[in-house]
Parts: sequence; C-alpha cells; structure tokens
Amino acid sequence: MKNNPNSEKNSLHPRNKHRSRYDFDVLVVKSPELKPFIYTNEHEIETIDFSNPLAVKTLNKALLKSYYGILDWDLPEDYLCPPIPGRADYIHHIADLLAEVNQNIIPTGNNIMGLDIGVGANCIYPILGNAEYDWSFVATDIDANALENCIAIIEKNPHLTDVISLQQQINSRYIFKDIIQPEDKFAFTICNPPFHDSKEEAAKSAARKVSNLTHQKTTIPVLNFGGQNNELWCEGGELAFITQMIYESVKYPKQCFWFTNLVSKKDHLKSIYKTLNKVEAATIKTIEMNQGQKISRLVAWTFLSEKQQKDWKFTSE
Repeated sequence: MKNNPNSEKNSLHPRNKHRSRYDFDVLVVKSPELKPFIYTNEHEIETIDFSNPLAVKTLNKALLKSYYGILDWDLPEDYLCPPIPGRADYIHHIADLLAEVNQNIIPTGNNIMGLDIGVGANCIYPILGNAEYDWSFVATDIDANALENCIAIIEKNPHLTDVISLQQQINSRYIFKDIIQPEDKFAFTICNPPFHDSKEEAAKSAARKVSNLTHQKTTIPVLNFGGQNNELWCEGGELAFITQMIYESVKYPKQCFWFTNLVSKKDHLKSIYKTLNKVEAATIKTIEMNQGQKISRLVAWTFLSEKQQKDWKFTSE
C-alpha cells in the first residue's frame, strides 16, 4: 500500500503544510536523493527510518525545497536537525497571536520583525517565518560555527539575504543584552530553549529517543535530533533559561510586543507564571502544541497595556 497523503495529523495547526502524511512521491520529484531512504513499514505505509540522521536530514532538505522554496540547505555533523512540522506550528501560532491584536488579520511583510534566540545551525525559524508570512528576522546564537552555517544557507538562497540578519551573542550570561538595540522594534521573539540541565541528562534523553524510534534498548545517544551542548542543555535547564529571559525582557517592555518561549516540561509552568506575575507582565498566554507523541506549550507574555497593544502598528508591505 502506498502512503495515504490525505491522512491528517489533526493535532497540528490548521495552516500547517504537514497535517497530511508525507507525500513521498511529491518529495522525490524535487529531491531524488530521498528515494533510497524510503521504505514500506509493517503497516504498509511509506516512511523513513527516523533514527537515521542522514535520512532525517535528507527528508528536511526535501521538505524545505518542496514547500518553502529553499533550494539548498545543509547542517554540519552533530548539530540539531529540527522536526519541521513542529517548528512550523510555532510560527503559525505566533501569527495567530499577532492577528489577535490586529483585527484578526495576520500581519505580513518583511517589515514585521522577529527575534530568534538560539537560531542554531539550521536557521529554521527564520526560513519558515519568511516563507509563510514574509517576515524578517534577527537571528542570534552564542555559537560562531552555527552562525557560519546559517550564513552558508543564506548565501545559497539569495532571497533570504535581506530578510535574515545574524548576530552572535558574545556574552553567554545574557540573552537580550547587546542584541536588542535602542532603535529596534520586534513584533515577537521566538526561542526553543535548552531543555536539559546537564550533558548527562541530555545524553540519557537522546538514548531514550533512539530506543523509542528503533524499539531496541540503547545507551548510545546518536540520533537525528543531534545537537551541540549549548543547543541541548544549560545550567538549570529550560526553567533557569526561561526565568532569565523573563527577567531580561523587563528591560525592553516597549521594544517587543510578544516575548515567547517553548516549554517542554509542564511542571515548569507554575514557576514561570509566578515569575511573570512578579515582573508584572501585562498579558500572559499559554498555547498547547501537540506534535505526535510530544506535547509542548508556547508561553507568551507582553508588558504592553491594552491601550499600547491597540496602538502598536503592524504595517504590511
């Protein structure tokens, strides 16, 4: 049996291009190099081996070429290879947040500026945000090698040259300091923070994911998700990272409409809400995102009053 592309993943955002199963016939037309990785599983459904890093990276290349106009995309070894449907969901939910305060119209155009914290080597959020809504991005990371790969991606896709600006965060103690400049005005920030609080925890989690994908117990953390240390863990894990981001965001109350962050662990929400209330965020929103077996949530906050929110100008080109 061929894969049924009409079988919907109803948990994904309604505008997500990947609600249906991957149509490998379509993908192979644009990316013939994907074909050797496709096989029919025990349910007679076409798929790939998601525990094979090269297979997943080749699938990403095909998705970006077929659906987002990215002609050439690659990653160095051991850098995070993102699940594109889930990353696209984050972008679409941010679009909905902006529409809520813009007469239910999604603001589009490259004068709508987003700030990607921790862009990694994959540059995925700026790519998707620009492809879907023509937004522009400032993309930051502490890893110079990751930013070098983003430069290579942009150079191979010239339409991105004027809409993605890369900036290294030199001081790893800070998130926004020296990145947000006095003249900047961001519609939103976007961030997929380091989940784990140690290298050991990250390795155990990676091994569990491989075991789940292959149905074989393993202690070797080699998987498609990959990731450098700063992509996977930081001292205190995601809660410490998000808490720091909240405290830093207070210093830029009128330069960004929505500060947003992915939260992987539901248990962290109580502490996050407590911190947001402590710094007197004007509005706090939580959006649950269900992507297959993984449930995460997007927490967004703003310091703008209702009047300031109404007065914020989203001008489209």
